[in-house]
Amino acid sequence: MTFSTMLDKRYSCRAFLDKPVDSAVLQRVFEKAQRSPSNCNVQPWQVIVVSGEKKTQLAQQLVEEVIKVQKPYPDFNWLPAYEGVHRERQFGSANALYSAMGIERQDKVKRQQAMLRNWQFFDAPHVAFFTMDKYLDIMGAVDIGIYAQTLSMLMYEEGISSCMQGALGQFPNPIKSLCELPEERGILFGMSFGYADSKADANQARTVREPVSNSVLFID
Repeated sequence: MTFSTMLDKRYSCRAFLDKPVDSAVLQRVFEKAQRSPSNCNVQPWQVIVVSGEKKTQLAQQLVEEVIKVQKPYPDFNWLPAYEGVHRERQFGSANALYSAMGIERQDKVKRQQAMLRNWQFFDAPHVAFFTMDKYLDIMGAVDIGIYAQTLSMLMYEEGISSCMQGALGQFPNPIKSLCELPEERGILFGMSFGYADSKADANQARTVREPVSNSVLFID
């Protein structure tokens, strides 16, 4: 499968089979991801992968934290209030997901339940947290974004589906406690991954992309 084909087929997976990825496969994928480019080759990513009983325990703690605290307290400043076309795209993405799941706009309870599944990792067998030293700020965030995209495509090449989740950086305390992160490290975002449940309603959702003419300016 070519890289272009993988880009066309890949989607954000929000329902997974109860089937862990073999540890040898994970080792191979993460070793390859180390080849990801970064500014001055600083390689700022420090990735934590949680699986098994610890993952189940963490999911419970995160849901309790979200319900109790409600207001996010991320380690990094990335909670923009989207405006204009960005807000329209955000609504379009949510509409695609909730429509695929058969959840009406006015059904606040079901929408809240669907939102909470972010912190249950959509029942994926594994979750990765992308962390870095806080002082790196936006430059480190750029590098981690490149790394995470590289990792997700390497996983897809192995038949492993994933979902990038900004939500997993919004309530970091339970994660930092479990993983014993030092104070100077922060959690940028996370990614649930495993083998997709292709029959799940949530996995029928697809989002659209803007035409190149709206995104790229060619100057000769």
